[in-house]
Amino acid sequence: MEEINQTSSVSEFILLGLSSRPEDQKPLFILFLTMYLVTITGNLLIILAICSDPHLQTPMYFFLSFLSFTDICFITTIVPRMLVNFLSEKKTISYAGCLTQMYFIYVLGNTDSCLLAVMAFDRYVAICDPFHYVTVMSHHRCVLLVAFSCSLPHLHSLLHTLLLNQLTFCNSSVIHHFLCDINPLLKSSCSSTFVNNITIKTEGLVVLVTPFLCIVFSYIRILITVLKIPSAAGKHKAFSTCGSHFTVVILFYGSVFYVYLKPLSSYTVRDRVATIVYTVLSSMLNPFIYSLRNKDIKRSLGKLMGRRMS
Repeated sequence: MEEINQTSSVSEFILLGLSSRPEDQKPLFILFLTMYLVTITGNLLIILAICSDPHLQTPMYFFLSFLSFTDICFITTIVPRMLVNFLSEKKTISYAGCLTQMYFIYVLGNTDSCLLAVMAFDRYVAICDPFHYVTVMSHHRCVLLVAFSCSLPHLHSLLHTLLLNQLTFCNSSVIHHFLCDINPLLKSSCSSTFVNNITIKTEGLVVLVTPFLCIVFSYIRILITVLKIPSAAGKHKAFSTCGSHFTVVILFYGSVFYVYLKPLSSYTVRDRVATIVYTVLSSMLNPFIYSLRNKDIKRSLGKLMGRRMS
């Protein structure tokens, strides 16, 4: 802690949250507690359904189970702190706690992004090269893809956290957000953020956009292949295997790009709402999107719930 305090003259930050009105705090607490419990329950059910059903031991569901686990960790990094602040008059977070939260937000958020790209690649191989699917998407390769998706974000997050730790915040300890995000933290700094901004616009942009471009490339190839299928039933079956994933991609990347592909000076209250979409809402809706549009998941969940009731 001594080393941290030498770099910054503030020992804690004040998170202003979503609203400063006292009458809003309890309704927001109930809302986000409900969303948190729904997210944990939904994603745990997805993981249990996949692990307990031999028919779901395929690469697609292997990746989905890791996505659900990441979503549980992602929302747990954010919402418990929000819940404490809703019921607390002193809405503070320690300097070390703030950097720790930011580190894991970027690790888990980028892990989500990489996993979505891996899942798009899985669908691309399944539809565009089905005869080699078993060979290409072997268990060993699937494990390597997940390991890469989980390890690369740590390097990205560590870089930005270490750079942020070099800044001085003086008396600017107020963060206009409900979490420790890099943009409001940079705005609160009273020292030069030139290196931070250059790193965000180069390395940060590459890490953010590359998985999305992989997804776009995969879906373009999928679309070209599906349009060549003569029967309408064949086209519908191919598109149905991608529908859930495509919905999650739009929800996640739409809000992420809205927040991060903007100049730092234009950061507003709307960005807090968009942040809720890709951090909390996306994690909560993923189990519903994948289960409601997937007969295998629904069947497995039915069997799982039946065993629990008997």
